[in-house]
Amino acid sequence: MLIDRSREKLINAIVFFATNVKHCGKTKLFKLLYFLDFQHFKEIGRSITGLSYYAWQNGPVPVKLNEELETPQPDLIQAVKIEDIPMPEDKMPMTFFTPKVEFYKGCFSKRELKIMTTLVDKYKNSKAEEMIDATHLATEPWHQVYEVQGRKLAPIPYELVISPEQRDVMKEIITEREEMLANYSDSRNHTSR
Repeated sequence: MLIDRSREKLINAIVFFATNVKHCGKTKLFKLLYFLDFQHFKEIGRSITGLSYYAWQNGPVPVKLNEELETPQPDLIQAVKIEDIPMPEDKMPMTFFTPKVEFYKGCFSKRELKIMTTLVDKYKNSKAEEMIDATHLATEPWHQVYEVQGRKLAPIPYELVISPEQRDVMKEIITEREEMLANYSDSRNHTSR
C-alpha cells in the first residue's frame, strides 16, 4: 500500500518555515509554500504538500489551507500556534504562526529539504510585501494566470513552471509515474486476494 504523506509534509513545512523565518505571517507562509511546491514540481513533476494554488490579487493562495485556518484541524493546532494580531487603524488583523513542536525532517527527501533551506536562506528576513512582489514576476505562473490570461481567482496549473520545451518530457515522466503507481496498486490488490 502506498502512503500519501502530503499532509504530514504540509504540517512539517509550516513548522519549518515558522521556526526559521522572521515575520511568518499567513501571506509570507503561503508564498513560501507556493515556491516550495512549484520548485519541486519543476524538478520532479509533483508537489510536496499536495496543495492547489489560486491566482488571487496578492499572489498565489492555497485556498483549502486558507479556509482551514478558520477552523484548523487537530494536527495543525498541535503543530503551530495560529494567532491573529490586531493591526492599527482599520487594517485587518494579521495571522502569525509560531511552532509548538520540533520540525520533523524524516518525512522529507534530501531534495525537498534542500529546496526548503534555500527558500529560508533567500526569504528569511523578507516581509510579506516583498514576497508578493516575488510571486508577481513575469516569469512566475501566478503572473501568467492572473495578468496574461486575466483569469482572476483561477487555479494555477503546476505545469506553467515548466518551460514549453520541458513540458512534453515532464508529461512523460508524470504519466510513467502514475502508471507505475497504478500497476503497483493493482499488483498489491491481486496478491492480497
